[in-house]
Amino acid sequence: MAFPWIDVLIVVGCIFGLYFGADWLVAAAVRIARKLGVSPLFIGLTIVAIGTSAPEFAVSISSAARDEIAISVGNIVGSNIFNIGFILGGLACFMVVPTTRKLVFRDGGILISTTVLLIIFFLDGFMVWWEGVIFLTILLSYIGWLIYQQEEIDEEIDEEDFKWSDVVLLVVGIAIVILSSTWFVSSASEIAEFFNVSEYVIGVTIVAFGTSAPEIATSVVALVRGDTDVSAGNLVGSNLFNQLGVLGLASIITPGQRMIIEPNVVESAFVLLFLTLMVVWVMRTDWKITRAEGIFLFIIAALSWTLNFYDTTITSLISGIF
Repeated sequence: MAFPWIDVLIVVGCIFGLYFGADWLVAAAVRIARKLGVSPLFIGLTIVAIGTSAPEFAVSISSAARDEIAISVGNIVGSNIFNIGFILGGLACFMVVPTTRKLVFRDGGILISTTVLLIIFFLDGFMVWWEGVIFLTILLSYIGWLIYQQEEIDEEIDEEDFKWSDVVLLVVGIAIVILSSTWFVSSASEIAEFFNVSEYVIGVTIVAFGTSAPEIATSVVALVRGDTDVSAGNLVGSNLFNQLGVLGLASIITPGQRMIIEPNVVESAFVLLFLTLMVVWVMRTDWKITRAEGIFLFIIAALSWTLNFYDTTITSLISGIF
């Protein structure tokens, strides 16, 4: 069997497609919403927040609809580990990342609670439709609470004026995201087959990296510009939408409305919980994430990613040593 060079090129192309497609989709949708008189608060809490999770959403929903559950679940768990470990931790390695009391106690508290709930849902080896409904209900309640409190999420809203070309840009952005996600999942499955690894391994590593492209790009640009106002809120918010919205919806639309959760997925979920607890804890210390704390988060995420890539769990690694 020949090396799947074409599939590798498709995966790389789809990463760019997901990034630019999501960017065009969000920018056009925001300008159209402002033209229709929608409030900036509502735009930030819905279009922009959900739009930044568009790659994860498109890939996970596409995988779930095709009954490729391992990629769907692996993408969400892997992306969330990637966001708070690699990206937030990596960013803190180069500059201090400021935090706030609300981010720690409100958003961080919800993220910890829902991650614990995620593990509870995973422990029986399945995630069923009504558990997805619970996740979506929590997300909608969270958004409703923010609207009631007039609290904006930590996302930048496009201030450019509406142009009729934005309608075309919106349609093109949606089409690119949908096509990129479909081809991404298909090619990732072919690569997994060639290397004789599970689809979950590809989902939690390569696909998770690809769907985190917007967050990676935003952090790199902020680092180059020396933007010390970059907040952990962007990545915490992204994880909340991924976990509650994307995974919740994916579990509902899965054929049979039941997602099979493999044992290594459960262990990755425990790694995600550990990282989440550590992130909230370091955000609380002096209300900032320091370089040493960032290095620690990065190392934990790198260890998890490496073990997943070689289809090895932490439990089996420890057992092999002792």
